[in-house]
Amino acid sequence: MASTRFDILGIGNAIVDVVARAEESFLSRHDMHKGTMALIDAATAERLYAVMPPGQESSGGSAANTCAVAAGLGARVAYLGKVADDELGSVFAHDIHAAGVHFPSAPLHGGAPTARCLILVTPDGQRTMNTFLGACVSLGEADVDPALVADAAVTYLEGYLFDPPAAQAAFYHAAAAAHAAGRQVALSLSDPFCVNRHRAAFRALVAGHVDILFANEVEVTALYEANDFAAAAEQARADVALAALTRSEAGSLILRGAETVHIAAEPAKVVDTTGAGDAYAAGFLAGLTAGRDLAACGRIASIAAAEVIGHYGARPQADLRALVAK
Repeated sequence: MASTRFDILGIGNAIVDVVARAEESFLSRHDMHKGTMALIDAATAERLYAVMPPGQESSGGSAANTCAVAAGLGARVAYLGKVADDELGSVFAHDIHAAGVHFPSAPLHGGAPTARCLILVTPDGQRTMNTFLGACVSLGEADVDPALVADAAVTYLEGYLFDPPAAQAAFYHAAAAAHAAGRQVALSLSDPFCVNRHRAAFRALVAGHVDILFANEVEVTALYEANDFAAAAEQARADVALAALTRSEAGSLILRGAETVHIAAEPAKVVDTTGAGDAYAAGFLAGLTAGRDLAACGRIASIAAAEVIGHYGARPQADLRALVAK
């Protein structure tokens, strides 16, 4: 296979995150389901932002987080996501460029504002997300450059982006371009509620167009409507060339053909689980595109996830390459 300009090309929702601490009583008062992501409209976003505790604002979005973490690990990374021509859009673009990620997407003019995700973190470290997608929903096939896809070893698709029909078309367009160039396609399932909304479409995408699947235990059992993790894992093994399935403190399971690799979770003090799966995917793909074996990929992934859950926010605060080198 010819060499590429990028190791990873991420495609996802370009979002500015607002992360705040909150008690479980706050979630109950506002009818939130702890640990999940809900889509909200502009009015709800404004109302919730007004009553939530003070928060830390930073660029986010699941695939964007993965791209930033992977770049921090030394991978060559590009990202496609739609922001508006507004203040938050400028903040997002500045942050992702500063993380070392190539971001060529043109901003949206005269449409919806840049997306934002209001994240409440309870004392147990669980994050509950309320997302106003804004400009994100405008991303479509025209925003996916086949030449850029062909210039990345792996195109990484964010499951959260699957809600708008235009984005689904963009996914298939990107997958076709990647495979035409002999590249690989990775997908993160992102959230069980997202899987439940689009199960049949996700199953078709995974079985026919995805090479590498990332999911946690709840997401993969939701995808296959399985009674237990082991049964779901075996269905994933049959559908994709490579599956990396996370199980929180129980570590992760990596499946490739007949090969099964168990990865222990790295010791961590859980402060905020926001971005744990994003960081895991980043570490895994950074290792994979660097030619590391599956055990090493899983170890790098676990180190990255452990660093991210040890503090508020989904982007690393420590030198990940130094942590991996240890």
